[in-house]
Amino acid sequence: MGTMTQLQQNRRVIQDFTSTTLAVIPSAFARLTYLASLRDLSSGRYEHAGLTAVYRPEAVQQALEQCHQEIFERILESPLEEQERDLRAHLETMEPGLGVAVSHWRKLEVYRTLLPVEAPDYLRDLFCSNIRALLEILEEECCKAR
Repeated sequence: MGTMTQLQQNRRVIQDFTSTTLAVIPSAFARLTYLASLRDLSSGRYEHAGLTAVYRPEAVQQALEQCHQEIFERILESPLEEQERDLRAHLETMEPGLGVAVSHWRKLEVYRTLLPVEAPDYLRDLFCSNIRALLEILEEECCKAR
């Protein structure tokens, strides 16, 4: 398959995925979490049965990898206050509640699984630093509310 045809197919996969799947996910952190959940942690390969049924597996892999990286970067480009609101909204949707989710994320550094494999080290470090600070703020707020 030629490079242009491959790029066109990747673009179609991204458009399909963003308009039908990501568009209904309410926050950037929820989208990032969803994309990370599609990735096998041992191989780094993304799996999405619906897309693979329609598109070539390699096009799906490249498209999901690109979406993951773009959402990750978009979060980092947003102001810290916006990141805090978005992270809070995402963690509030989790079953154990905000306080338990924050504590769990801090202790186990769950947020590290959200990092795209190909993200540069400096962006990975910035993301982790931001999340640690935000989780600390959220944990303090949860403790005061008790």
